[in-house]
Amino acid sequence: MKKIAVIPGDGVGPEVIAVAVRALQAVDRARGLGLELVPFDYGAERYLRDGVTLPPGQIEDFRENYSAILLGAIGDPRVPDNRHGREILLGLRFSLDLYVNLRPVRLLAERLCPLKGKKPADVDLVVFRENTEGLYADVGGIFKKGTPDEIAVNEDVNTRKGVERILRAAFAWAKAHGKGRVCMSDKANALRFAHDLWQRAFREVGADYPGIEKRHLYVDALAMKLVETPEAFDVIVTCNLFGDILTDLGAALVGGLGLAASANLNPDSRTLAGMFEPVHGSAPDIAGRGIANPLAAVSSAALLLDAIGHGPEGAILERAVGSAVARGVLTRDVGGEASTAAVGDFVVAEIERIVRA
Repeated sequence: MKKIAVIPGDGVGPEVIAVAVRALQAVDRARGLGLELVPFDYGAERYLRDGVTLPPGQIEDFRENYSAILLGAIGDPRVPDNRHGREILLGLRFSLDLYVNLRPVRLLAERLCPLKGKKPADVDLVVFRENTEGLYADVGGIFKKGTPDEIAVNEDVNTRKGVERILRAAFAWAKAHGKGRVCMSDKANALRFAHDLWQRAFREVGADYPGIEKRHLYVDALAMKLVETPEAFDVIVTCNLFGDILTDLGAALVGGLGLAASANLNPDSRTLAGMFEPVHGSAPDIAGRGIANPLAAVSSAALLLDAIGHGPEGAILERAVGSAVARGVLTRDVGGEASTAAVGDFVVAEIERIVRA
C-alpha cells in the first residue's frame, strides 16, 4: 500500500484536485497499484476556523508514512497576508527539503501555442528550478518601516550544496531521459558573487557528463530565446526566482497555466517522493463556477505516479490528457466549452479505455 496525502487547498483547488483523485483511482482500480488516498483539510477554511496551518508533527508524518503529497492551490483573499499559504506550501518545500521544482513544458497541440508555426516537437523541454534557496529563503528585513527612510532588504541565499545538487539533478535527469542538452541560466554579469558560484559549479558538475551539451545564457537572453527558438532547449536549470518566472513563460508557450504541472522533489529521499501540484494558483474569482481547467492537476498526478515507481501508469494519465486536448474536451481557458467535471469524466473514461485496449 502506498499512501498519498491529498491537500485540496483553496479556491479552485478542490475542484481540480477532485479530478486528479478520480484519475488516480481509475488507474489504481485497473492496475492494482495499491494506492491509499488520504485527504487533509489544510487551507484557508481550516486556518480561519481554528488557526491551524500544519499541526505539530504533520510534516514528520508526511515524511515517514507517505509516498507523496498531491496539493491543490493555496491562497485566499480572506487571509490577506497569505500566512497559511507560506506555512503550508513553503513549509512543506523547505521542511521536506524538496529542492527540485521540476516543470515540464510540453506542447500538446500546435493551436495552443502563441508562437507562429511551432509544433509539439518544437516545444518539449523541462525546467529544473532550485526550490529551497535564493531570494525565496526569506532572509532579510525592513528598517524604519512606514517612514520616508524605509529600507527593505531581501538576501539572495546560494550555497555550494544547494547549487551543486540542483545542477546534478538536472544533468542526471537529462542522461536518464536521453536528452542531449542542458542550459544553465543566471545573471552573473550583475549578481557577480552569488551567480559566480552557479557558473563555477555548472562547469564542474558538467564535467561529469561528457556526453551532454552544456550551454549558458543570462536569464534575459534565455527568456528571449525561449520565445524565438524553444526547440533549442531540452533541459534548463536555474535559481529559484528565475525558475519561477521562466516556467510561467514556458506555460504560456504550451497553452497557459491550466496545463502546467509541477513536481517538488527530493531525489535523495528514501520515503516521501515529493509534492505534486498544478501551478495555476487558487483563482478565487472563478472558484465554484465549474470552469477551472483540471488537466494540470491530472498531469501533476502523472508526475506523482512516475516518482513513486509507476511510470507506465503515469504515462496513461498523460495520454488521457493528450486525448482531451486532441478531441477538444476542454475548459474555456484553452478554447473549449466543457465544465471541470465534464473534462474529468472524459479523462476517467479515457483512462479506462486505454487500460482495456
